[in-house]
Amino acid sequence: MTDESSPAQFVGREPDERLLADDLDNLPEAVGRPETPVPSHARRRIVGTGATLTAASLIVGSLLVLLGLIDAISSGIDGLGIAIVVVGAILVITHWGWVHVAEITANSIEGRSNAEVEDRRRQWLATIQPYTRFEIFTRVEEDGSITIFRVAHRPVASGDRRFTFDRETVYQEVHPPDEPAAQVTERAELLRREAAQDTERERERYQVAADAYESVLLDDADEQQRRLAQRAASEALSSQINTNLREPPLTE
Repeated sequence: MTDESSPAQFVGREPDERLLADDLDNLPEAVGRPETPVPSHARRRIVGTGATLTAASLIVGSLLVLLGLIDAISSGIDGLGIAIVVVGAILVITHWGWVHVAEITANSIEGRSNAEVEDRRRQWLATIQPYTRFEIFTRVEEDGSITIFRVAHRPVASGDRRFTFDRETVYQEVHPPDEPAAQVTERAELLRREAAQDTERERERYQVAADAYESVLLDDADEQQRRLAQRAASEALSSQINTNLREPPLTE
């Protein structure tokens, strides 16, 4: 139960930053999780102040427009009345601007306070290599039975020379509630060992391709050089596969 996709197509790609957010749940548990940014304590106060100023601008602006119209009706149109109406209209039209100013200010302060955290998150992301991982999970059903899942976390291309992961349940089996716990535990452990072996095999396949790629690729390589490096990675991987096929199968 191994992954058949070629890891050679992913060498030279970098992890997509979506893995820090939207695609985080697709990452295998074995790679861990990134550090979580700490919300700024000042954010709530700044956003609250922006909301207050928004409401105040709308109320004050509306009152000024009304006051200017009343003055114009009662005393005739004059410069003061026009000025009051104009100022009120400006406050009404621009009242939502305070919300945006507050949001921008809060994001700026939060970004500065979490700059080091974000740097560590990106460093952690850069350590993830694009090869398939297999993991085993269990779930207790409503009737007391236990389902064992084998999940594959496969790398997929994302944008220009980046990758993310896709999570797929590739196998599952259900054990009835009356089955001895020792048997269920033994079966889960066997599947876990198989998953670990298959993961290691995928890691080795990727490393062979990556080593061949790096040996050809230069720091200032152009697109033609990258294609040559990609071909070298595929040839190295093909050679390893052919060598393994000539070896006798492993037996336990």
